[in-house]
Amino acid sequence: MSERPIQFYFRGEIRQIADAPPTRTVLQFLREDAHATGTKEGCAEGDCGACTVVIGENVGSELQLRAVNACIQFLPTLDGKALFTVEDLAGINGLGITGLLHPVQQALVDTHASQCGFCTPGFAMSLFALYENNPECPDRAAVCDALSGNLCRCTGYRPIVDAVPAAYEQPRVGLDRPAILAALAPLAVLPPLDYRAASQRFLAPRSLPELAEARLAAPDARLLAGGTDIGLWVTKQLRELGDLIYAGAVPELRAIRTDADGLFIGAGASLTDAFDALSAFEPAWTELARRFASTPVRNAGTLGGNVANGSPIGDSMPGLIAMGTQIVLQRGERVRQLPLEDFYLAYQKTALEAGEFVQALHIPPQPAERRFRTWKISKRVDQDISAVCGAFALSVVDGVVTEARIAFGGVAATPQRARTTEKFLTGKLWGQTTVDTAADVLANEYTPLDDMRASATYRRQVAGGLLHRFWLEGTAGTAPTCLAELEVLP
Repeated sequence: MSERPIQFYFRGEIRQIADAPPTRTVLQFLREDAHATGTKEGCAEGDCGACTVVIGENVGSELQLRAVNACIQFLPTLDGKALFTVEDLAGINGLGITGLLHPVQQALVDTHASQCGFCTPGFAMSLFALYENNPECPDRAAVCDALSGNLCRCTGYRPIVDAVPAAYEQPRVGLDRPAILAALAPLAVLPPLDYRAASQRFLAPRSLPELAEARLAAPDARLLAGGTDIGLWVTKQLRELGDLIYAGAVPELRAIRTDADGLFIGAGASLTDAFDALSAFEPAWTELARRFASTPVRNAGTLGGNVANGSPIGDSMPGLIAMGTQIVLQRGERVRQLPLEDFYLAYQKTALEAGEFVQALHIPPQPAERRFRTWKISKRVDQDISAVCGAFALSVVDGVVTEARIAFGGVAATPQRARTTEKFLTGKLWGQTTVDTAADVLANEYTPLDDMRASATYRRQVAGGLLHRFWLEGTAGTAPTCLAELEVLP
C-alpha cells in the first residue's frame, strides 16, 4: 500500500490531514486544530455525551448518519466519511438556511431545555441524528434511547424530551444528502489508507484478504475496530499503542446474513446493526440491546470487538454462549470455528493465535422448543456497567428439560456456562421444586468478587434469582415480572 493523508468531508469540503498522530482523537482535532469548540470535552471516555458528533457514511448508496463520541474516535477512522458538528446545524454546509437555528436547536431554546449549556451541544447532535433519520416524530421511548448517552441533568429530562415534538412542528429542514454522497464518491476510489505519523502506522485494509495479509505481516500491531475500549487506553491510561490495523473499512467484516444455517454477524458490524439482527433472530435480545451502553457507543463499537475483548462483564457474551454461538477465527487463509465459551481461557486471555483475528459470529438455528432470555443487572437502567449479566436457553419437551444452556458474566474471571446447574436441570421435570433447588445450585456455582458494583453475596443471590425470574416469565401469564411491566397509575 502507498502512503496517503487522511481525507474526509468537513464544512463543505474535503479535508486532508497528513501530520496528526494516528491516535489523535476527533475531539482533539475539532477543538485544537479546527477551533470548532462547540463540541465539548467532559469525561473523555464516551460516557457523558458532551462531545457527540454525527458521522456520515455511504452505506448501500445511502447516507447513513449516526451519533458517536468524538473523544474516543481516532482521527484516521474518519477517512472516507463525513463529519458534522454542532456548528453545522445553523445553516452551514448544505442546510440552506444560513444564520437560522436548526429546528432541533430552536426547540431546545423554546422548551427551556438548556441551563449551563455545556452539554447542550451534545444533546443537539444526538437529536439532530434522530431528526435526520426519522421523517416522522419518534415516540418518547425512541427519544430517550437516542439520549441515553447524554448525561447532563441540569434541567431534568422532560424539557429536553419535549424539544423533539417541538422540532417536528417547525418546517422540515434536512441535509443535502445527494450532494454529500457526491462529495464522498471520490474518496471511495482512493487506495486503502496507509497513514504514518509520529513514528506510528495506521493501516486500513479494504478487503478480508488484505486484512489477513496485514495481520500476518504485523501480528504485534494493535487491531482496532470501533475504538470504544481502545480509545480509553489513550485518553485515560495515556498508553502508546504502536502500529494500528483498522478493521472498520473491510466490508466483509460488516456483513450480516441469515440463512438456513442460522445468523452470521461479521466481527466489524456495529453493535447497533448486530443487536438489530439478533433481536430479529430472537426477540428476547431486545431488552439487553436497548440497555447495552448508549446509542453513540453502540453506533461506534462492534460486536466482534466486545467478544474479542474478553471482559468478564461484556454483556453480549452470556446470551451468545447460551444460544450456542460459534466464533469464526481467521489467520491468513485458514479459517476455524470453536464454541464461544471455549474462546475464553483466563482473565482477558483468549484462544487467539498470533496473526489471527475474529472474522464473524455464527448463531445456529434455535430448536422450536427452546426458550431464551438474557438480562442485565446494574445500578441504573441507562449507561451502566453490569454487576451481573445472565442468559438462559432451555428446551422443555413434555414438561421435561431436555437441554439447558446457562451462561453468566460478572461472576467469574471470564464469561462462563453454569455447567453444574445445566447438568442438574437436564432430565428433570420443569417445575417449581426443580427451579427452587436449581436456583440454590446456581447461586453457589460461581465464586464472584466483591467490588464497587456489587458484593459477592449479592451476585450469587442475583444468579439464583434470575433463574426464578426465567421460570416465572414462563408461568405467570400476564402478571408483571419486572418494574418496567407494572402499570403506571395516574
